[in-house]
Amino acid sequence: MKNPIERLAQVANDWQHRPLTPEVDWATRRALLDWFATTLPGTRHAPATLLSEAFSTTRGTGKAMCYVDGLEGTPRYAALLNATASHTVEFDDIFKDGGYHPGSSTIAAALAIAQDVSASRDRLHRAIIGGYEVGCRIALAIQPSHYTYWHTSATVGTIGAAVSTAMLLGASQPQIGHAIALSSSFAGGHQQNLQGEGMAKPLHAGHAADAGLMAGMAASHGVTASLDSLNAPNGFAAATSDSTGNWDVALDGLGEWTPITRMTIKNHGCCGHIFPALDGLKVLRERENIPLNQIQRIHIEGYGATYSMCNRPAPNSDQEARFSLQYCIAAFVVLGKVRLQAFESAMLSDTRVRDLMKRVTVSERSDIAKEYPAKRMANIIVTTNDGKKHIHFQETRKGDPEDPMSDDELIEKYDELTTGILPRPELEQIKNNILWGNELPGGLG
Repeated sequence: MKNPIERLAQVANDWQHRPLTPEVDWATRRALLDWFATTLPGTRHAPATLLSEAFSTTRGTGKAMCYVDGLEGTPRYAALLNATASHTVEFDDIFKDGGYHPGSSTIAAALAIAQDVSASRDRLHRAIIGGYEVGCRIALAIQPSHYTYWHTSATVGTIGAAVSTAMLLGASQPQIGHAIALSSSFAGGHQQNLQGEGMAKPLHAGHAADAGLMAGMAASHGVTASLDSLNAPNGFAAATSDSTGNWDVALDGLGEWTPITRMTIKNHGCCGHIFPALDGLKVLRERENIPLNQIQRIHIEGYGATYSMCNRPAPNSDQEARFSLQYCIAAFVVLGKVRLQAFESAMLSDTRVRDLMKRVTVSERSDIAKEYPAKRMANIIVTTNDGKKHIHFQETRKGDPEDPMSDDELIEKYDELTTGILPRPELEQIKNNILWGNELPGGLG
């Protein structure tokens, strides 16, 4: 097998000049709009707001827009804060087969560089596509074992950001390869800071964007690294998974399909492992018309991560609540959706939600677990006060390629999540420019 870094560098380099089909171009525009939909609300929350104060003296001089404070600065400064904001409210896109959120770090890095060097819209699109291609395929090579100890959005996100950066800076194919190799040494972010308390998780994406920028900038100026960094016995895959990488799977279809056309757009503002339960509960309640006061118990049967990551019966913060199946199920029953309002302080202490949480349970079901990660499914069992069980088996997640969000649904998500962040005319300008314009999004083209 040809060295995976060389093959990945080749496909990324090909995206610098190969024709973009309408499907790929539109998928990229959707990814950009979705990035703004999840980033802009995150700019009003910690840790991005705290980082704005902590790193204010490092802003430097540049044309990259930091959406947290609305000021321009160096690409590394803007990308760090923007990517952190993008991973805060849990709405960022997913490459489900790799268990990976590419957008937060890859688009943050690409957009910051594109703004700073006044790149064309076409070059920005190509860099995003290339960054998604390389990052998503590396995730395929190391998952699911990588996720035992490592957070792909932090680790693989660094590599995706490095590729996008190198492409926008005019790197050659060999230099893109060295950007991949360098960034594999900068990648970090472990599971405890993903699942535990604190603010580190959003910073995983911020650091990935920043470290990826550093690798891409260095490689584009001639800094080199070992081109065996991904698949060597002591390389990235071996150090962070249970093998030296499943590269046959990762590189299958290279040049025939590209990951950005197979993205999941999140419909709910919580951990994606809760989505099948929420989608199934929506179907069940609409079909059976079950009143809140008649619900005695809700039990969710899911796959391993549904239980191991999301069985959190007593979350103490909004961040923990986003990973609590009990909380999200209860909030969904009360509100009808799990978006930004669900994690405001009033809802976190709502007595209806807190009472219902005590009646929500979750378990792993072997046949559902067997189909993961290719399929994300759940079985929902609602028991009412009369002892009757209402059951629905949910085979898909809304937003996945098998059950995608329409363009109208994506636009509705953007409009809802960004309301009040910027004046409506500015939000409309960003949206229209992304979907139908030719300038860089954000008004800086």
